[in-house]
Amino acid sequence: VQLVESGGGSVQSGGSLRLSCQASGYTTRLPVMGWFRQAPGQERERVAYIYTSGGSTFYGDSVKGRFTISQDNAKKTVYLQMNNLEPEDTAMYYCAAGYASGPLVASLVAYWGQGTQVTVS
Repeated sequence: VQLVESGGGSVQSGGSLRLSCQASGYTTRLPVMGWFRQAPGQERERVAYIYTSGGSTFYGDSVKGRFTISQDNAKKTVYLQMNNLEPEDTAMYYCAAGYASGPLVASLVAYWGQGTQVTVS
């Protein structure tokens, strides 16, 4: 399974970006996909995830109301729309996928993308 992210970049505070994560190399639907982020010197933080079958979503407290996770099952792609970005959102963002039926925590992630950098100034 491969996860390929795109859409990162640099933006001013208050701006928006949309990240994409395209999955490939599997025949069975990945039950849960999401996004984590990691800033230099900090632990990896869970941002949001979505159950690919029912569409239920979860958001970290720091991004609620600003970020939206969505999916296009036909394209095997998960998106993260990030609005009203703040400098504190600056980090490497990683796409993640797993088989857990419960919350997507880092220890249960089966596949990671290579990461895409988001910088907010």
